[in-house]
Amino acid sequence: MEKIEHSILTGIPMSAMALTLTRSTIRMQHSHTWSVDKSNSVHDLIICLTGSARYEVEGEVIDMAPGRAMLLPADTWFTGYSTSREDYTGIAQHFTLDLYGRLDMIAQMNLKKAVTLARWEMMEQLARYYYDNAPPYSTTLMQHHLFMFLLIEFIEQAHTGWREQSVGNVGNPDALSFSIMVAASQIAADPMNEAVVEETVNAAPYNPDYFKREFRKRIGWTPDKFQEFKRMERAMGLMAGGCTVKRAAELSGYSDAYYFSRMFKRYIGISPQGYQQAEKRHREGAFPRGEEDGRLIYPLTR
Repeated sequence: MEKIEHSILTGIPMSAMALTLTRSTIRMQHSHTWSVDKSNSVHDLIICLTGSARYEVEGEVIDMAPGRAMLLPADTWFTGYSTSREDYTGIAQHFTLDLYGRLDMIAQMNLKKAVTLARWEMMEQLARYYYDNAPPYSTTLMQHHLFMFLLIEFIEQAHTGWREQSVGNVGNPDALSFSIMVAASQIAADPMNEAVVEETVNAAPYNPDYFKREFRKRIGWTPDKFQEFKRMERAMGLMAGGCTVKRAAELSGYSDAYYFSRMFKRYIGISPQGYQQAEKRHREGAFPRGEEDGRLIYPLTR
């Protein structure tokens, strides 16, 4: 395992985002005569399961077929019609995704309007389960969690950049929170880049020292320590996948395995060898901390 994929949302604390399903899931089942001409007041993610359809959104023509996912942003007018004799089926979920309780997360991102989901063989089963089990008049905790997974899968493929200007002037507290979120996301996505911290901090429209202090308040680490922690997370994944300590160190940017071991213990609370042994016990059914609740909490006790 020599490559660890990093999510666009990796650096964002879980508590920073709030997903709301604003209505029950629409279980689409449209005949060949179906058409639509409307807008929604909230965002709408559509995933096609069978059949096909053609939409026009802000002058862009989008063809939907099995495995295609499309995001219709809030207050965006669109038209669409079926293009197959087979029923056009799928899920359509209205939602909001707020950042720090105030910012529209979707509005902060540049996203392709539609993508073909890369892992469709797996995602199709999840989408069909979501379709088959959607309550007709309510939303449930299970729907919430499943949809977040589907939405993140879409965002990972559709994301092309951040719209920093959408939060307004730098005096707006929301603008600072957003800039920190973007910086954390960029650092987490590219922790092997030696210049990533300097680049992200300098790109923020704030005094660097002030920005670093505010970054620590919201993320819990300084930008430099956050980058190093993300490297340690990478090393943990590599070792859990079978890499030797030396190889994991090299692939995480450390040429000196001894120095890597010292830093790993400082951040994780246990040596790399101890971590490997803990993971082995965990796979065999034991809990790494010897606790019956099975929670893996770092730093580990030595």
